[in-house]
Amino acid sequence: MAIKFHNPRSVALTGKYSLGVEVPADARLLFLAGQVGYDSKGRLAPSFEKQCDLTWKNIGQILKSAGMGLGNIVRVTGFITDSRFIAPYRDARAKFLKSPYPAATLIVVSGLADPGMFVEIEVVAAK
Repeated sequence: MAIKFHNPRSVALTGKYSLGVEVPADARLLFLAGQVGYDSKGRLAPSFEKQCDLTWKNIGQILKSAGMGLGNIVRVTGFITDSRFIAPYRDARAKFLKSPYPAATLIVVSGLADPGMFVEIEVVAAK
């Protein structure tokens, strides 16, 4: 059975995400810890946009190490520290994720583990 994306017309879909994703029982799942905009030397990117891009690149590298890619993501949970970041978050996400889109939630929080962090993203992938 293939992964199925559920977007019934009776429920409003207001963005580039799926309302539900069904993963078959025999799929291999990968749960990523929340990723942030650190480079390979542990330096935090200075702006929201750079942190967002680097976070998605880091997610891609982790998926690659497991024999997966960004197209295998079935669930995304994003955390941002300011509602003004919603549009740039969506823009960055659109550069990395293509249709069919994973199920997704975006949460605005008062802060992350480091005061310089503006975004953290958790994903679940299936293959």
